[in-house]
Order: sequence, then C-alpha cells, then structure tokens
Amino acid sequence: MSVTIAVPTFHRPAELRALLPLLLAHADEAGDDFPASVLIVDNDPGGSGKAVVDALGDPRVRAVVEAHPGISAVRNRALTEAGTRLLAFIDDDEVPHDGWLTRLLDTWLSTGRPAAVSGRVVAAFSGRLDPWLAAGSFFVRRRMPTGSAIDVAAAGNLLLDLDQVHAAGVRFADDLGLSGGEDTLFSRQLHARGYRMTWCDESAITDMVPPERMTRRWVLQRAWSHGNSASTIRIRLARTRGRAALARVEGVVGGAARVVGGALRWLLGTLTRSLRHQARGARAIWRGGGMVTGALGVVYQEYARDGDGAGVAEANA
Repeated sequence: MSVTIAVPTFHRPAELRALLPLLLAHADEAGDDFPASVLIVDNDPGGSGKAVVDALGDPRVRAVVEAHPGISAVRNRALTEAGTRLLAFIDDDEVPHDGWLTRLLDTWLSTGRPAAVSGRVVAAFSGRLDPWLAAGSFFVRRRMPTGSAIDVAAAGNLLLDLDQVHAAGVRFADDLGLSGGEDTLFSRQLHARGYRMTWCDESAITDMVPPERMTRRWVLQRAWSHGNSASTIRIRLARTRGRAALARVEGVVGGAARVVGGALRWLLGTLTRSLRHQARGARAIWRGGGMVTGALGVVYQEYARDGDGAGVAEANA
C-alpha cells in the first residue's frame, strides 16, 4: 500500500534542501509494505522549491507548483496529486524524529485504519527563549497515549487515509488559506461526518522556531489569530442559521469573558511578580479579542503576503 509524503513549501529552499534526504530515509524505512514517495507542493510561482527538487534528481521526489496563494490551496493540491491511499503531511520547517513515518503507519494499522492519525510536535529554538515566553508555555504542544481518539488535528504531522477523506467530501477551506485554522476546520469536519481520528505519541517531529517567532508580539498576535479562527470555525460547523447565530453569541460572550479573566490574571501576575500569570493573562486577553472579532464576521489574515493586505483583517463573506 503506497504512501505519499507531502511537503507544502513557500520560499524555504534551504530548509527543503536539508529536509529531503531525511524524508527519503523515512521512505526507505517504510519498506516494501508501504512504498513511499515524496511530493513537494511549491506555493512560490517562481518555483524556488521545485528548483531544489530538480537539482536533487531523485525519481522518488517530484514537485508541482501551486500558484494560488495560501496553505489551503497547497494542501488541496496534495490531496489531488498524491495518487496513493495514504498521505503524510509534514511542513518544510519541521524535522522528523526517528521512526516518524513508520510509527504513523503502524498506528494506522493497529487502530483499525482510521481516517487520520496525528503525531506530536516538539518545538526547538534558534536561541535563548524569553523567560516570559517560557513561563507561558506557549510552545508546548499536547501529548496523549497512542490510540487515543481525537476530534481535531493539526496538519503539520498528519497521516490521512485518502479513500476516507474523499468519501467524506472534505477539503481545506480556500478562504482560510491566509488566515490559518484550515486544518482545524478540515479535521473537525472529518470527525463530524463520522470518521475516526487517532493519536500517535511515538511519531514526532521538531518544529524549528525562527527568531521572528520568539517574541512576545508574535505570540500575542498568534493568540488573536487562534481566537479569531476558533469563532470562525464554530460558526462554519453550525448546521443551521439558528445554531450559527448562537455560535456568534457564544463567541462574543466567551471572548469578552476571556478578555476580562485575562486582564485579572495579568493584574494578579503583575502584583505577585509571576511571569506565568502575566504571560497567560496577556494571551487570554488577545485570544478573547480574536474570538470576538471572529464572531462578528471578521477573518484575520495572519499569513497574508506583501501586497495582499498583510497584518490586516478583512470582512468574512
């Protein structure tokens, strides 16, 4: 049973050049039971990522250029191009640990072939982390026992059974391609339509955090973006207009409560000199603000590029 390792990429040729040999080693480790190949989906119209693949010249690696901007278009192109039953996503700035792919595949088999298997992500930093950020535990990702049922998954370390994905009729929402949250909506829709998803704790990748993301400003903007996406996705998942209206109210009320609670926690942290309370309180304020704006129909374009309104919010249709 063949598997495709899909790598979305955009303007990271150096990272891609370092990642490809690692992925080929994982493909070899999968063996004859799971013949594996690598698919690079390059979101650079100039083909900077494709050029890396062409220079490598390995027949097990191919590249396509997806000129439509946004991660959703890239992930959907991978769903279309794979041509195999199984598809494993890994990002171009991630590094797979030993056994990354085989652990995903083993879990898929041992848990009854679910529609998706999600692995864990470990952060690595390019320098000393600000104590405020460390106290907030902002880069610590979830863990749980292998085989645990899940109802949401990120796409940075994710194995998909495309037979089930296609049967479910689920795709990544194109209008969330520059805002983020497309993988959350995708996986929640898959689960809502009755398809199983499973956790694999032994499959791990390292997320290389660059200096520009090791700042308080970036973390708080990410909290706003996540809050915004949470409200947007809740509204999208509502099956009736009445439920959508209720989701909007819940987003406004819940977001406002987070702002107030976060402010109180930040104040407590300031008075007690607790960096953790200060950091977590500030994050709650920003996440709550994002929830309110999302509930009011505004989508924050976190990944908008120069010339596309980077850093601004635009109305949700």
